[in-house]
Amino acid sequence: MEVPSDTNNNKTKQMKRQAHIYLLIFLITVSCAQKPDKVEKYSSNKKKVTAKDILGNPNYLAISYGGYRKESRDIQPTIEELKEDLKILHAMNIKLLRTYNVQLPHAANVAKAISEIKKDDPAFEMYIMLGAWIDCKNAWTGLPVDHNVESEQNEGEIERAVAIANEYSDIVKIIAVGNEAMVKWATSYYVQPGVILKWVNHLQNLKKEGKLDKDLWITSSDNFASWGGGSNEYHTNDLNKLIASVDFISMHTYPMHDTHYNPRFWGVAHKEDSLTSLEKIEEAMLRSRRYAESQYHGVERYMKSIGVEKPIHIGETGWASYSNEHYGNNGSKATDEYKEALFYKHMRDWTEKEGMSCFYFEAFDEIWKDQQNPGGSENHFGLFTIDGKAKYAIWDLVDKGVFEGLTRGGNPIVKTYKGSKEALLIDVSMPPIKKELVIAP
Repeated sequence: MEVPSDTNNNKTKQMKRQAHIYLLIFLITVSCAQKPDKVEKYSSNKKKVTAKDILGNPNYLAISYGGYRKESRDIQPTIEELKEDLKILHAMNIKLLRTYNVQLPHAANVAKAISEIKKDDPAFEMYIMLGAWIDCKNAWTGLPVDHNVESEQNEGEIERAVAIANEYSDIVKIIAVGNEAMVKWATSYYVQPGVILKWVNHLQNLKKEGKLDKDLWITSSDNFASWGGGSNEYHTNDLNKLIASVDFISMHTYPMHDTHYNPRFWGVAHKEDSLTSLEKIEEAMLRSRRYAESQYHGVERYMKSIGVEKPIHIGETGWASYSNEHYGNNGSKATDEYKEALFYKHMRDWTEKEGMSCFYFEAFDEIWKDQQNPGGSENHFGLFTIDGKAKYAIWDLVDKGVFEGLTRGGNPIVKTYKGSKEALLIDVSMPPIKKELVIAP
């Protein structure tokens, strides 16, 4: 056996040390190279949620939200009051809110409240369809209105909506240009479709220019007739261009109103005489649902007739729980908590089955809407009363304990009528008897 000399031993030791150093450098290099890949992989798993992901997704129930608690909108809900409401709605699996204007601080404050809750609770998830109010010239001024010219206030309203959408791009996923701004019975303020088209195109161009999130969806939220589902007077070239320009159609339908104005579906037929009282009411409410469906299909048919395929979602529908006017016991006998509950369930069931979102109107009663008449129907569309009582439509959620620990104005969430269905039914009236009913297809 050959024995290495001292010189050879030293060379061998030096080579080993160099090899160890090279190996260490190699391992450090590989480790550093791998870390960015791992970070990138982790980041890519946190998928950005877009309007396309949310709309029509039953895991993101939608609702219209104001949250005003006083007789005037001059008294804005505080951030803490908004947070109180948002947590109640989130407990119901509602994760998409519709607001109506950015003239007042409300919508920006809702976005701020959501943002602050998310910082404290990363699991909290809620988004907004941000409404930008659109008026014709001289609307709400006492001067003669001009429906062919838009208000000079519209430009500022759009600018504010853009600013809020950019500031809260993780929350604002949709901008709706106008609320029932094209329907002709909105005589105080309606505009021609060309005005809505102008601002929808403006927002779509901002997306292309990188001045708005490219995934932000743009629409207008309007009555079914305004979207072509009604009379021919709405079928204009500008409407056709608008339908092509929006990312989806946000359609309103209100069978409750038509129990007075067009009661072709409302009442009790003689052939239903053998049914119990509640069964007669349930049949009337099923016809109400089919009436809403017929308005949806009218819009769908018109959209397809002009060669357009776009998603249609229900931007607004609802049923008041009380009215001392046209819809109450002195009129069509349509409004009470029992009928409201049936309509709510029917609309949720139908829209979920069809893969649509339904911005149900509305979350909480708001008493500013008809200040002169506390019994007016507009004050009573909420699923909750002003003081936080859950109406019959959501008594089951109270039973399930989803509101435990939550309050509104310091009040725990409890059932109306102290939870007595017998007491509730005393206030339920039978729809009028009709000799013949025209059933909506």
